[in-house]
Amino acid sequence: MVLGLARQGTALVRYLARQRARITVSDMKPAEALQEEIKELVGITVDYQLGGHPFDLLEGIDLLCLSGGVPTDLPIVEEARRRRVPLTNDTQLFLESTPAKVIGITGSSGKTTTTTLVGRMAMLAAGAGLFRKAWIGGNIGNPLIGAVEEMQKDDLAVLELSSFQLELVCRDPQVAAILNLTPNHLDRHHTMEAYREAKARILDFQSADDAAVLGWDSEETRSLGGRARGKRSFFSAGPKAWDGDGAFLDGGWIVFECDGKRQPVTPRETVLLRGEHNFANAVAACAIGAAAGFPAAVLAKGIEGFRGVAHRLEFVARKRGADWYNDSIATAPERAIAAIRAFEEPIVLLAGGRDKKLPWGEWADWVHKRVDHVVLFGEAADLIHQALGAVRTGERPYTVTHAGSLEDAVEKAAGIVRPGSVVLLSPGGTSFDAFKDFEERGKKFRDLVNTMKADGK
Repeated sequence: MVLGLARQGTALVRYLARQRARITVSDMKPAEALQEEIKELVGITVDYQLGGHPFDLLEGIDLLCLSGGVPTDLPIVEEARRRRVPLTNDTQLFLESTPAKVIGITGSSGKTTTTTLVGRMAMLAAGAGLFRKAWIGGNIGNPLIGAVEEMQKDDLAVLELSSFQLELVCRDPQVAAILNLTPNHLDRHHTMEAYREAKARILDFQSADDAAVLGWDSEETRSLGGRARGKRSFFSAGPKAWDGDGAFLDGGWIVFECDGKRQPVTPRETVLLRGEHNFANAVAACAIGAAAGFPAAVLAKGIEGFRGVAHRLEFVARKRGADWYNDSIATAPERAIAAIRAFEEPIVLLAGGRDKKLPWGEWADWVHKRVDHVVLFGEAADLIHQALGAVRTGERPYTVTHAGSLEDAVEKAAGIVRPGSVVLLSPGGTSFDAFKDFEERGKKFRDLVNTMKADGK
């Protein structure tokens, strides 16, 4: 049975059908809300049981496959455990099945940017004959379970992995990276410890021949070094502060060290991504690529000309003399802080969405330091306003405006912004109060900005 018919669920159904499995799909949504997904599976024999998860669906089930968004503490999952029905997901099935070498990348933020950079490097490495073919996917793009039968032993797969995917993993990639660990998804994991343990599973099933790459600048991540079973290396956006291998900044250059030998990669100014957090992502990509055996020239070429990924500090347009940026990926306050810190210009910040039960205190501190105007929208607007509190004596004064929707927020921002400013959509909350996902929210923002007239309407 496949639980949850989303992107990973449909990929699982196709894969399991090719293995000649008898498949049941269960989803909380009714059939009328899943027509697009059902159409994608036309021609495959599937028993659809939609609109709920009654326990009797488990009768005769040999394997329960969870899509990424399905919580592992759902009653039917707990019942499956009680009945000793094995649990799995697309990531575990992929790792069991692929003959390719695998790089897995996780972290609280920066996963997609870093995975995309490593993917660029991997394709260059394949072009240079180091691998037959590079595959990039996982939590970004297409689940690679859909291509696993095409892979060969001399291929390389680069996977972005979320904590949701790692919860059920009991086989790990040959190169495993944890970029950072800050509070996130506590609405799903409930405690920081549970979230940390889910992320750390990417290390727990490696062998002595494997490699682990950890972010030195994150204390939570650095502390996981003792769980690495193979060769361990670190990365830092600053100078090297550890013994052993890794990537770091040295004399204005990104450098990696391997077995005591230092190799310069590229000058810092080659990194075109805005923000210190994005520079850290570039250094992380170098550390991961070096652990996978990529030469310095491949690392440098992968960084060269890279301007980022959609919805991640993405420049949209210059309107009314201001630069408008789409950072819809910022679904946690910590992520929004990184965006705020990336700008020196006066900021009009669009914040809101749905809260993930994360702390807003540090975010509020940065708003007091750096933001001129806050436009709040979505379910969490009142909660965020409460976290902001009053303007503090001696700190940057700011105004707060409430909007009824993202459309209204953009219109209000257009009426506030002045030439030379930045309008930044970096919500700090998820999109699920009004959109399917952060990408749909980001696309809507882009459309609103790009169709905005000269007067901002």
